[in-house]
Amino acid sequence: MIRYALLVAVALLAGCRDDTTASMPPPAPVTDDTVAYFCHMLLVNMPGPKAQIILEGVDEPLFFAQVRDGVAYMKQPERTAPILAFYVSDMARAQSWEKPGRNNWTDGRKAFYVVGADVRGGMGAPELAPFARREDAEKFAREKGGKVLAFDSIPDDAVLRALDRPAMDPAMNMKPGMDMGAGDMGAADKATPGTGMNPENGMSPAGNMKGN
Repeated sequence: MIRYALLVAVALLAGCRDDTTASMPPPAPVTDDTVAYFCHMLLVNMPGPKAQIILEGVDEPLFFAQVRDGVAYMKQPERTAPILAFYVSDMARAQSWEKPGRNNWTDGRKAFYVVGADVRGGMGAPELAPFARREDAEKFAREKGGKVLAFDSIPDDAVLRALDRPAMDPAMNMKPGMDMGAGDMGAADKATPGTGMNPENGMSPAGNMKGN
């Protein structure tokens, strides 16, 4: 009898997990006006896969110009709003690396990532190549190098280490009145103060240096 009760409890818990997954908010498509969370640059003009994170209590998703930056945000503990969903571009459905697609999202926690491939993302940094299916990721790795890993297996240094990025025009693809500094991080930052460190410049959204 006790064993039966335990089996029922396990089944109910599994059902709850399925309901949570099913209730994930859907991803938003990239539009002509969608800008990246960290750099405020227009995503439509940037190559490579993208990421978006949906936070509880925040109306707009946080979009990331590179998947590595989205994964870095997921790994940072310093955020005040719970994460409701994490999506990345499924590059198997992309037209090309230069045209990664606007609405070919897949669950970032369940995706397979090619880490260490000879590819660069929208901000010019080494990039993770995400795929919904392992076989697509393995095919990409055979062509571009790298190793196929699940989300939980991505090492911290693949997304959090400091990088030398190519020089970029600060005015390129930016909305009027925005700059590249941490002082103008947009509505999402104001809604979620202290939501993690910016892996691009070592600053928090509030403008504080690491370790402060």
